[in-house]
Amino acid sequence: MITLAIECATQTVGIAFLDQKKILAELYLDTGGGHAEVLLPALEKLFFLTGLTTERIDLLVCTTGPGSFTGVRIGVSTIKGLALATGKPIVGVSTLEALAMNVFPSRKLICPLLDARKNQVYAGLYRVGPDGYPEAVAPDRLTDIESLVKTLVAEEVDFVGEAAVLYQQQIFEGRARGSTLQTCRCCRLNASAVGLIGLHRYQHGRIEDPLTFSPRYLRLSEAENNSTK
Repeated sequence: MITLAIECATQTVGIAFLDQKKILAELYLDTGGGHAEVLLPALEKLFFLTGLTTERIDLLVCTTGPGSFTGVRIGVSTIKGLALATGKPIVGVSTLEALAMNVFPSRKLICPLLDARKNQVYAGLYRVGPDGYPEAVAPDRLTDIESLVKTLVAEEVDFVGEAAVLYQQQIFEGRARGSTLQTCRCCRLNASAVGLIGLHRYQHGRIEDPLTFSPRYLRLSEAENNSTK
């Protein structure tokens, strides 16, 4: 079973092809933005290099947020368009869930963090489930770092993500012993992790309706905020 996974919810772009759990090819571009200009040419190039075609793809997976409004929208729109054109099934994956995979295996509570700006973070809480994949302890949320840390004082936590590095001083002020901050090398979002989670969900019957498949931002865009005022 061939899976195409796309990750462009932050400033980076990731594409991976997997055959079952085997990674056939993976592309990672730290573009700093410009997803619209980068994603489709990169996808076309990876199809060419691997010799794969859309007809050979069995499953389409992408991150649905939280993250960059533009990046998430482009990733979801691309996968949705491919699904409607080919009839192939879609699975959506939380950006934070994919980030949590970077510290597997871990016996601690895993807290992936993305910078949401305005002194806020997108935060998830996960543990390694019995099947070896992330299991959500609580829904992903938008919060400020101080409020988040106060709810975790009794836990040993693996913090991961660029926002964990950004707010490390606030995280470890008053933190219980045993909590750790994963290094910058663990902050990278991997499309292969997105693909593995997506395949696992698909195998358990969790697929999306391509007609209603949409981003999960956790926050209103500036335009939406202005329209409500």
